[in-house]
Amino acid sequence: MKKILPLLLALFCLSCAKEKQSYELWLTDPKANVFFQKQDQGQEPEASELTITIDAETGFQAMDGFGYTLSQGSAKHLLAMGAPARRALLRELFGDGEKEIRISYLRLSVAASDLNEYPFSYNDLRDSLATDPELTQFSLGPDTLDVIPVLREILQINPNLKLMASPWSPPAWMKDNKDTRGGSLLEEFESAYACYLVKYIQEMEALGIAIDALTIQNEPLHPGNNPSLLMLPEQQARFIGLHLGPAFEENGIKTKIVVYDHNADRPDYPISVLQDSLAHPFIDGSAFHLYGGKIEALSEVHQAFPDKNIYFTEQWVGAPGDLAGDLAWHVKNLVIGAPRNWAKTVLEWNLSSNPELTPHTDRGGCDRCLGAVTIAGDSVTRNPAYYIIAHASKFVDPGAVRIDSNELEGLPNVAFGRPDRKKVLIVLNESKEPKDFVIKDGEKLIEAQLNPGAVGTWVW
Repeated sequence: MKKILPLLLALFCLSCAKEKQSYELWLTDPKANVFFQKQDQGQEPEASELTITIDAETGFQAMDGFGYTLSQGSAKHLLAMGAPARRALLRELFGDGEKEIRISYLRLSVAASDLNEYPFSYNDLRDSLATDPELTQFSLGPDTLDVIPVLREILQINPNLKLMASPWSPPAWMKDNKDTRGGSLLEEFESAYACYLVKYIQEMEALGIAIDALTIQNEPLHPGNNPSLLMLPEQQARFIGLHLGPAFEENGIKTKIVVYDHNADRPDYPISVLQDSLAHPFIDGSAFHLYGGKIEALSEVHQAFPDKNIYFTEQWVGAPGDLAGDLAWHVKNLVIGAPRNWAKTVLEWNLSSNPELTPHTDRGGCDRCLGAVTIAGDSVTRNPAYYIIAHASKFVDPGAVRIDSNELEGLPNVAFGRPDRKKVLIVLNESKEPKDFVIKDGEKLIEAQLNPGAVGTWVW
């Protein structure tokens, strides 16, 4: 018996040590030159009265994923790489290995966005006075040369990737100004435009590319981009209720219909569309950007229509990028703030750029949009949006549920419960001093520390 007791004691101590080490910490600390690195479980910080308490019994929305937009420019930069280098980068971005960030969601443009070489639709006509309401000239056209091949390569790595599509403009012949930039969709072509979007989803499906969600119009209150469209809420509601919703139903299309897709300063827009009795049954939810307004506005829309989903779909990082400033703002407002205000997705704009920040359209294309990575030949530079998204995408699986965690001054945070029963906590130290704190999950205590401006993701 005397020989057994020391052995049992040693096993007990080993068990305690394992419990103490039973979490992962991934850290980005720009001032310490730490860039999304897994940390060793070294000396524990000092005990602290600051406690982030996890309440896994209180759940909110299920997450669809974290990611970027795959623009034509992004696809061209990737295709310009040598095949081995491209495969390695795509594996890093979309794979599920130890050194891969597991992007789970991408947004696409329906035809051209402003990060294309030139504006185009899938039904352009040479004669500026011609129309084609039967869509006899419909073709996925330029996308078959870049976006679609890259997307199919990505789907081989992550076949469960979810895709959202957003149009920047209908064909010019459907618009009152007959131009790719600005103008409004003519009411007489609303039915044809619904069929145009149906054909896009069907033809992508025929290529093995399933579109999970469709926003009606990218930034419908910003007609100054190229391409772009002014679409007021009254028209968006009518278009969905009388044309797009019935067309989806008639063709058996399950793609989710998502409204608005613009800044958080106008929550009245999606609310008014959702109030329309004809449109309401067809709408899955609302999408937001944060170039204006506050992230809390997403909760205002959720409170008005708690049965409808919320998506965060776009935020840019301006070149040349400032990791310390961009990381803190984007993590606080998007990675933490958007899910705390019911968002199921958090997407940055855009997947990649080149050193020249091309391509972009003239008359309004973005000439300062910095990708998550910069690609120059086979060389890759990881930019702020890479680290911002990686802190969530690598750990928060699709289907994970946001769970409750208390908010502490200087330590904004968000917690998730994953389908595999592991938990994830993302914390930013936005104060000017190092912060020691405790993460409390039932009986489990994790003593933690973050330097000013640092972001940590804990997984246990």
